[in-house]
Amino acid sequence: MREGEKTRLVAWSRELRRVHERLREALRVTRQAVADGAPAEPATRDLLLFCHGFCTALTAHHEGEDRDLFPAIAEQHPELRETLRRLRQDHSMIDHLLAGLQAAVDRAASPAELDRHLDGVAAIMESHFRYEERQLLTVLETLALDADPAAVLGPL
Repeated sequence: MREGEKTRLVAWSRELRRVHERLREALRVTRQAVADGAPAEPATRDLLLFCHGFCTALTAHHEGEDRDLFPAIAEQHPELRETLRRLRQDHSMIDHLLAGLQAAVDRAASPAELDRHLDGVAAIMESHFRYEERQLLTVLETLALDADPAAVLGPL
């Protein structure tokens, strides 16, 4: 294997970690926007922007994994199909929680309610990211997938 090919293969594990860190940061910024609001005020424009951006980024990340990354892993590592099924199940649960968050933002829910939604998303998201990293980072260091990381892991 040429040196350039090895660098490209290892890049998938780095890319996944990088995207996870950016999503964690996007969640932190969103939570700060909620905390900065007055207790009974409806969502501010900044909060609407941060929530929408965070929800969109996390959804795009999971859609790309389901569409491109997980099928490539399943093909090259069939022993991981059950792990991938569990990760897809997490994606579905996170999508449901994000829809609840978005509905709360759209109806200008109180900061306390928004914070409860964010608590749920944060708990599942962090558990999911840690499991995914434990199960897949080693595989991603050798995964042969010729694709644009932004298309596969989201535009973060």
